[in-house]
Amino acid sequence: MTGSPPWTRNSRKKFWKVWKRFNKINVHFALEPSYTNWAVFPDTFPDGDWHWRPGFNPAAVQTIQLLDRSMDQGRVGDALKVNYVEADGKIHLRVTFEYCEGEHYYKYSGWKRIWTVHTLYEQPLDHANVDDLHRLFADLVRTWYESHLRRNRDVLIKYLKQTFEKIETFNQ
Repeated sequence: MTGSPPWTRNSRKKFWKVWKRFNKINVHFALEPSYTNWAVFPDTFPDGDWHWRPGFNPAAVQTIQLLDRSMDQGRVGDALKVNYVEADGKIHLRVTFEYCEGEHYYKYSGWKRIWTVHTLYEQPLDHANVDDLHRLFADLVRTWYESHLRRNRDVLIKYLKQTFEKIETFNQ
């Protein structure tokens, strides 16, 4: 991929705002790539001013994700991902949400987690609509936040299942 995708810098800033919002209610997320790779905090972390790390190249990042590290209700691994992928000879912006639906025991390989992936948005990069992405993130983050406040993961899972098609299920 050449050049910096237009959504890269904005998505990193938006994901950072979401990370801080959840952090305020003691919900632990990992932001990947880690903020230590792209941000410098000359003042107070995480609420102080920050600037881009010198030499950081947003165009080199193919995936940005928020990964839920909460131990309650099986949330570890719930993840919102923004990927830049090549499909049909074009760069696409793909937004997915993945989560673990449980575990299953397999006779020869032992316990495996069952993961579900919902594709929330996919468009060729040159047709990606920033307003659609804002609405998508606003609704999803609001629901994810509410599910944490209510301590009820089913709020989030129900929203995902009713709003987006399940694209893939896999074991890990």
